[in-house]
Amino acid sequence: MKLVRYGRLGREKPGLIDEDGKLRDLSGKISDITADQLSPTALAKLGRLNSKRLPLVKGRPRYGVPWNGIGKIVCIGLNYADHAKEAGAPIPKEPIIFLKANSALNGPNDNVGVPRGSKKTDYEVEFGVVIGTRAQHVSKKDALNHVAGYTVCNDVSEREFQLERGPTWTKGKSCDTFGPIGPWLVTRDEVPNPQRCRLWLEVNGESRQDGSTKTMIFDVATLISYTSKMMSLNPGDVISTGTPPGVGMGMKPPCFLKAGDVVTLGVDGLGQQTQKMVAWNKV
Repeated sequence: MKLVRYGRLGREKPGLIDEDGKLRDLSGKISDITADQLSPTALAKLGRLNSKRLPLVKGRPRYGVPWNGIGKIVCIGLNYADHAKEAGAPIPKEPIIFLKANSALNGPNDNVGVPRGSKKTDYEVEFGVVIGTRAQHVSKKDALNHVAGYTVCNDVSEREFQLERGPTWTKGKSCDTFGPIGPWLVTRDEVPNPQRCRLWLEVNGESRQDGSTKTMIFDVATLISYTSKMMSLNPGDVISTGTPPGVGMGMKPPCFLKAGDVVTLGVDGLGQQTQKMVAWNKV
C-alpha cells in the first residue's frame, strides 16, 4: 500500500495510490494519516479497503509529507563505505546518529531554499524508515517488526554550517525546507528486502548518485536496534539511513547547489522527488 497526503500546505488530505498508479482520496475513511494510523491494526484496516471504490483525485495536486505527526527525524551519517571515503572520513565502528529539526520538513516536490549566505548547499538521497510501533531496546531480529513502511528522504545539507562552524552536524542539516520526504509511505509488505533497493539522484538531468542499500555499513535492522538502545523510537518517527557516494562535496572540484538548479531523486519502489532550488527569501 502506498499512502500519501495531498493538497495545499497545511490543508493536506489523506490518500493512497491504487494498483493502476492513480491517486485515490481517503478522507471519507480517515481524517489524516497520523502516527496512530501506522500501527499494524490500522494499516491492516486500510489495506482491506477496495481502492477502486475510493474517489479518484483528478489533476496533479501537490504532495505533502506522507504522514503527519513526525516526532523526530533521526539521521545516520557515513553509512556507506564509499561515501565515507569521498568525505575523507574513517569507516565508523558504530552508527553515527544526529537529529534533523522537524521545522526542516518539506513536501517531496516543494521548492528548497538556499540559506542566506550559503555557498555549500548539498544533496543526499536516502532510504527512509518509518516507525509504526514503539521500539525500545529491541533486538536486531525483532527490529523490522516495528516498521510501518519506507519512504524517500533528501537530507539536504549546508556543508559549511555542518563541518566548518563547530562539530554539530544538526546546524547544517536543519535549515528550513531541508527535509523533503515522500511522495509515498510504502508499507513494509511491499518492500520484502530493504537491503535491495536502488537509490539515485540527478542535478539538472546529470546523474550524481546511483547506489544501493545493499552496500550500507549498518543495515536497517541494525540501525533500528542500535538507535532504540539510545532513545525510544515512537510511531511516526523516521530514520534517514545515510547516503551513497556522489554528493557535491565529494566531487573534484566540489560542486554545490545554487538557486535555479533542479534536483530529482528516488528510490526504486518508493517513488521520486523533484525540487527546484530557490533563494532563501523566495520559499
